[in-house]
Amino acid sequence: MPGSHATRRVELEICVDSIPSAISAERGGANRIELCACLPQGGTTPTSSLIENARSQVSIDIHVMIRPRAGGFCYTSQEFQEMQQQILAAKRLGANGVVFGILKPDREVDSGRTRHLVELAKPLRVTFHRAFDLAPDLPRALEDLILAGADRILTSGGKPAAMQGLAAIANLVELAGERIGIIACGRIRPHNAAAIIQATRVREIHSGLQNIASTGDRELNDSDRAQLSFEDDSACPSADSRATQPVNEPVNEPVNEEEVRELRRAVDIA
Repeated sequence: MPGSHATRRVELEICVDSIPSAISAERGGANRIELCACLPQGGTTPTSSLIENARSQVSIDIHVMIRPRAGGFCYTSQEFQEMQQQILAAKRLGANGVVFGILKPDREVDSGRTRHLVELAKPLRVTFHRAFDLAPDLPRALEDLILAGADRILTSGGKPAAMQGLAAIANLVELAGERIGIIACGRIRPHNAAAIIQATRVREIHSGLQNIASTGDRELNDSDRAQLSFEDDSACPSADSRATQPVNEPVNEPVNEEEVRELRRAVDIA
């Protein structure tokens, strides 16, 4: 129903990689957290102990990143098997959802593998992460993910930041209807959250709100993390490029509770 979106509170998801950040996200008003490891490399699967500890410390939903390594989003048979094991572990440890993305070498959604993981994850909710933004045809990728059974798509509209991808996000929201959720992401902060929500009619947003402090000359932002995730702008980087690490390794700082609260207020007035 066209008017139904307007009555539902916009959900806020905060990406975290530690217990202090998870607690701050909950206290600040987040609806759920996306739990990861190695955020400076775009996020990988957290350890079982981190999932277990987070579950014991927060009551909001926890969606666990399922990503066996940094780099691209084409996976070997061994890596795919590892992803299946990680999903089963997340289920066992009390996660409410999982987050992953699998592409073919041509950057199309790997529908077969995605469907397999969706079925394995049930009854957990499944979000297909920003690998989606590498697809050559976003509306087609949307339809592929609906057929595969995913519950949500995380996207900045194929751009480094949500503000740059407003038109594409709005189009995806319209195309999706009630069939799949669209989560806007990419440099979403208190100063622009309301504008993004109003322009796209998206009902869920995702933000890191963490300071990625580089030991080099500058501070990394959300766009930099996205580029680390989309290494070499390739769905399937070479083994050599996957093994390459930044010379100056970024260091993560915890999520600030007041910043989450500020973002929550901005979202609620949208």
